[in-house]
Amino acid sequence: MEPNNQAAPLVVVDHVRQTYAKGSGDSVMVLDDMNLALRENEIVSLLGRSGCGKSSLLRIIAGLMPPSGGRVTIGGREVDGPAPEVAMVFQTFALFPWLTVLENVEIGLEAQRVAPAERHKLALAAIDLIGLDGYESAYPKELSGGMRQRVGMARALVVHPKLLLMDEAFSALDVLTAETLRTDLLDLWHEGRMPISSILLVTHNIEEAVLMSDRILVLASNPGRITAEIPVTLPQPRNRLDPAFRALVDDIYARMTARPSGKAAAAGTFPGTGISMLLPRVSPNLLAGLMESVAGEPYNGHADLPLLAAPLQMEIDDLFPVAESLQLLRFAEVAEGDIRLTDAGKRFVQLDSDGRKKLFAQHVLAYVPLAGHIKRVLDERGAHAAPASRFRDELEDNMSEEFADQTLRAVTSWGRYGEAFAYDEASGVFSLDNPT
Repeated sequence: MEPNNQAAPLVVVDHVRQTYAKGSGDSVMVLDDMNLALRENEIVSLLGRSGCGKSSLLRIIAGLMPPSGGRVTIGGREVDGPAPEVAMVFQTFALFPWLTVLENVEIGLEAQRVAPAERHKLALAAIDLIGLDGYESAYPKELSGGMRQRVGMARALVVHPKLLLMDEAFSALDVLTAETLRTDLLDLWHEGRMPISSILLVTHNIEEAVLMSDRILVLASNPGRITAEIPVTLPQPRNRLDPAFRALVDDIYARMTARPSGKAAAAGTFPGTGISMLLPRVSPNLLAGLMESVAGEPYNGHADLPLLAAPLQMEIDDLFPVAESLQLLRFAEVAEGDIRLTDAGKRFVQLDSDGRKKLFAQHVLAYVPLAGHIKRVLDERGAHAAPASRFRDELEDNMSEEFADQTLRAVTSWGRYGEAFAYDEASGVFSLDNPT
């Protein structure tokens, strides 16, 4: 299908923002000034990392949650509550285990008060369209993951929505099953057999976005906002090995790893400054493993992230936090879609276990403000101990409870590995007991 660039947009997101209240009474902004238009007969991807508000935006468009500001219109009508023109396919299969395939597909039609005979006919047609003919009487527990997701798609398509929203619909599937389902979906779309006008899909898989989309909207995080709109003009079906395909994937990686300028650059790639720097949950083993991979053949210390991601089977949400943590710790530099080990990173790979821990501790204390803060507090106290709640409260002055917990767990893991300080899970107390 070719997008209709002349007609009025099917969906308009107009200056939408979303905030959530924190326990302290303050609020956290998840989406900020989101503006987008979705035309008929096009597939658009929202590409970004966890925490950028992609799923929140989909729920606002579907009318499942109201925005804190701005508005959404579909076909010129402002969304106010669940939108009948929209159907959604989720990451989890969200099937009713006590219902058969046919009954699961019929459930949306039943909610619309469609007569039993008509909904039975429509459901059978959707089941046949999505490739599940013969499984009408099966229960979800009898189906594979790919087949259960097909049921979810049939349930979405059977109500003939104008807009299909897909929230990381392939991410819970194995690689081969996901590829098969993507291909089948694209075939149905380009053959004009899907009873919908447009598709808006959320993904953190760059190749998936390039394979499927007419346009890609790249979202930044904290708060979520659109930083780039990338048209994809490659003819369908698309070949991952096509040089033009690879070039576009590389370009998107470069955009998503570009260093911010001005004030943002001073804060590094992690939101916040000082001890309020938000840290991802990345284990020291993953950090060491990525350094070893980049240091080895064929990269020899300098790797292209898209090429590195494929053999490691890592998506954006897996690879970027690891690479950026190495950058924060000064073990690597990440820019323009590449990762390059620093001298310290190369030295780390060559050291034995004790040497690695010592070097890691030096870098954690030097370059992670929260780690240095914890160590100073422990050094200054006579008992050389402090409850984790002391540091969690400080973090929650600057971030949500969820992010505070994530950050504290990350720094705890890094500090323990480097034996910079100890932490007792039972008592919830940091100390210098046996840190070496």
